[in-house]
Formats: sequence, structure tokens, C-alpha cells
Amino acid sequence: MKGLSMTSQCALCGTPDAQPTAVPPMDAAVPLCAICRSGTSGAITDDPHWRCLNDAVWSAEPAVQVLAWRMLHRVDAGWARDLLDIVYLEPEVQAWAEAGMAEGEQPADIIHRDSNGTVLAQGDTVHLIKDLPVKGAGFTAKRGTAVRGISLVADNAGQIEGRVAGQRIVILTEFVKKS
Repeated sequence: MKGLSMTSQCALCGTPDAQPTAVPPMDAAVPLCAICRSGTSGAITDDPHWRCLNDAVWSAEPAVQVLAWRMLHRVDAGWARDLLDIVYLEPEVQAWAEAGMAEGEQPADIIHRDSNGTVLAQGDTVHLIKDLPVKGAGFTAKRGTAVRGISLVADNAGQIEGRVAGQRIVILTEFVKKS
């Protein structure tokens, strides 16, 4: 298998006593500790151990980038989604990462959440939790204003659209609460 030299240190978290682990579908392997190896196939919870992905995804080694990217898609935590928003993989590395996702598993869809972490859906009603100056419209949307029938911004989990005072505006999800 091509890839990293098989050291005894985990390529993701740096823990000693790592074992070579394949990175499908390419002929590559990276050394992983028991915890990281179990995370490649099992469920990943938001645990302090997985903060190692913050560094691993920026590795110079494509196989390590691929594993970190796949695992970040499975961690259900805001820090992981934020990191995925800024990660750049070369096109061939991105294709490798997507090709090796588990059968039927796809990269996580964008999930819009309000300030309390409640999942928002198309058409929901939300309330503003603070006064928001609306750029270009010359007014301030007041705290407590109900925004009915919101639209979700498809490529940004931090934004929704809605009508306030007859104007269609973009609102950051951190400033709304689902009704």
C-alpha cells in the first residue's frame, strides 16, 4: 500500500501504537490508533478526542486529509461543520474522499440551526433575538419580530431568508429562535 511510512504513531491524533489502516478506494494506508480506527466505521460522537481532526485535515498527506474529511462529516458538532466550511482539498483528493464514503453515505447536508441549536426547516417561523440593522434598507429589524415562512440558504448553514417590514432580507441563524 502506498502512503505514509508505517510509524507507530497515529496519523490523526498522534497516539502511539497505531496500526496500518486502509483508505479506500485507493491503494493507501495510514497508521491509526484503536479509537481513530473504530471511528472510521463506527459512530462518532462529539468527544474531545476528535478535536485532533482540526490539525489532521490540514496534513500534507492526502490519505490523512481524506480520512479527516470523512470523519468530520460524521461528527455532529458545530466546530466540525465550521471546519468543513473552510477546508480546501485538491479536486482529486476531494473526489477520493467522496468516493470512499460508506455505501449510501453522503457528505452531510447543510443543516440550519437557530441560536439554541434547534433544526430549522423551510417555511418555519422564527423570532429575532436582538435588534438587527438591515444594511441597504435603512431600518432596524426589532428584537421579537416574527419572520414567517423562512427560506433556507442552500449553501450556507448560517443564513436564512425572510420578510421583515416588507423587505426580503438575509438573516444569520445565530440571531433567530424557532417559534
